[in-house]
Amino acid sequence: MLSNPNHAPAPSQMLPLYDDAMSVDEQSELASIMSGSYGFARPASSVTSNSEMMRPASPARSLLSMTDSRLAASFRQEYGRHLNNYSEVYRLPADDEELTRLNKQHLMFQRVMGKYPPGLEEVLTPDNVETKTVVDLGCGSGSWIFDVARDFPESSCLAIDLVPMQSTSMPPNCRSEVDDINLGLQHYFGQFNVVHSRLVCTGVKDYPGLVDQIALVLRSRGLLSLTEHNFYVYGEDKKQIMGDDFNPNGPFLPQWMAVARNAMRRHGADVDAAHRLHEWVKDHPDFEDTIYRDFWLPVSPWKKGDDAETRVFNEVGEACREDLTAFLESGRPLLLSAGVKESFLNELETKARREMEEARTPLYVLVENVVARRKRW
Repeated sequence: MLSNPNHAPAPSQMLPLYDDAMSVDEQSELASIMSGSYGFARPASSVTSNSEMMRPASPARSLLSMTDSRLAASFRQEYGRHLNNYSEVYRLPADDEELTRLNKQHLMFQRVMGKYPPGLEEVLTPDNVETKTVVDLGCGSGSWIFDVARDFPESSCLAIDLVPMQSTSMPPNCRSEVDDINLGLQHYFGQFNVVHSRLVCTGVKDYPGLVDQIALVLRSRGLLSLTEHNFYVYGEDKKQIMGDDFNPNGPFLPQWMAVARNAMRRHGADVDAAHRLHEWVKDHPDFEDTIYRDFWLPVSPWKKGDDAETRVFNEVGEACREDLTAFLESGRPLLLSAGVKESFLNELETKARREMEEARTPLYVLVENVVARRKRW
């Protein structure tokens, strides 16, 4: 079973921002109430069983076989946004606004991190042994897996997410499936040469268990690439700003992130995964040739100067500011459903947005990436 209580995140003291009466949103047919280990009742969770019966139906090509009724049943509306209807852990939207944000975010990551992780081209080089296969777990808008499918047309690509993909530009060598990776990946064991996942910790309950599952999904000498953000903000000295205590003088983005971290934990997400990715993969008995990379992204174009390096820095800052500004909106269903008072959230969101718009406060966010190869078997 993917969920493992031995790997549960450490308890976190909640900020005094939550209403006393907490309501649990309507449960999907896949969910059951789970009792948590964080000092409060855990909301409905999709982690109930590894049985194939617990899985939403996954048509071979979602675009071609998704009926209107099935499509409608995949979403629910909360606080003015459309969310997936399969998982109570992942509480970010799955609507057009969010897909637009993710597409732009993908371009930013390409610029900062490079198009593909080290070793991907080597692994996907065609040979006479097998068709090279790639899976993107939690594919979002599909930008990354679509790029792979187009650049490696002889490969076979699979996009997995909690909602059906309705793209009209899906490459012919790519298909999509609706699945909740919290239920386990047993039905994919030994099937892929590359497993990619980016920024999924907000929807994963047991990240070390997911790493275990990926080790079984990968073929011999297959490539793993995991990328996560830790939902902390850092100062110009790259020291972490906790933000747990409200400070009316700011900075405000760290305070918003602190509220978001607590809300994600309240819904059962393994939000501390980024800090431990390297350890979990490096010390795993099935992986080798581990590479760790960190990327410090300015949250706004706050650096002074007009030299080429500063211009590039501030261009990344502009892209990151656009992404984070949209993320403030995307996070509203998550925070409000966790009980954050709307009046408090509105004020904090406004101040965090203004802080980034003014670009006078030097702040960073940290994105961490781990790449490794599956040992021969």
